[in-house]
Amino acid sequence: MARTIAKDHDQKRNQILKSAARVFARDGYDRASMSILARECGISKANIYHYYDSKDAILFDILDTYLSALRDRVTGIDLNGADPETRLRRIVAEILLAYQGADDEHQVQIGAMSSLPEDQQRQMRLYQRDMVRFMSDALRAVAPEVFADDDARLRGATMSVFGMLNWYYMWNSGAGSEAREDYAALVADLTLGGIRGL
Repeated sequence: MARTIAKDHDQKRNQILKSAARVFARDGYDRASMSILARECGISKANIYHYYDSKDAILFDILDTYLSALRDRVTGIDLNGADPETRLRRIVAEILLAYQGADDEHQVQIGAMSSLPEDQQRQMRLYQRDMVRFMSDALRAVAPEVFADDDARLRGATMSVFGMLNWYYMWNSGAGSEAREDYAALVADLTLGGIRGL
């Protein structure tokens, strides 16, 4: 007879992912072990193996869960009827709000994604590229004359916006929604002002 899945299976799985992200971010992926992860989760080593057969599987699930949800949230913003400047502002704010509470996952993405096998890294990069393309399209719509036939300039502008957003957690960890919205407005102002100056 097949073993039934406990009612709290997803909750425990999410607890493992959150705790493991904290360990990987704090101690480094290479230094973490299944024993350390189990202790951080408050469960036995045997119990953690019920959910994941290796820390590699945990790393993949952390990043796959985080990046796919981030991509879906950002690219799923309702922008119907919004002018290009408003669209850009909404996207920038949504990204920063989506990062809230995910500092550990964000740091794991930066520091440990290269530990995944190449095919799994490729999947993570697809999620990232979807968001980069979405941002690029928004920037191009703001100033089509600036980016016409200049993909290198558009890519530079796009990555500059992500650069301002992606490192926010390093110097403002735990910031609330209001602080994030204020910073998002600043990033949008800098971006729009910079594009107009090109």
